[in-house]
Amino acid sequence: MPEVEVGTVTHYYGHINVAIVQLTDNLKVGDNVHIKGHTSDFNQEVSSMQIEHKDISEAKAGDIIGMKVFQKAHPHDKVYKVTP
Repeated sequence: MPEVEVGTVTHYYGHINVAIVQLTDNLKVGDNVHIKGHTSDFNQEVSSMQIEHKDISEAKAGDIIGMKVFQKAHPHDKVYKVTP
């Protein structure tokens, strides 16, 4: 499936399983993403996103979001949106 880069992980909070992502493209809850880096490589559906501790359903390029992740992510990991 084709993938489009939508952002980069800038920080990971392991105790709450949240990756902070600087977006370069739009992203919404329900999108499938692929997070890939030096030691990270996993796919998941976006189930929850926040900006400034407020739940959001979509975000645009330039936003910095907190995204719930189900595996460990690392700073500089790339986030790709998977399209069918």
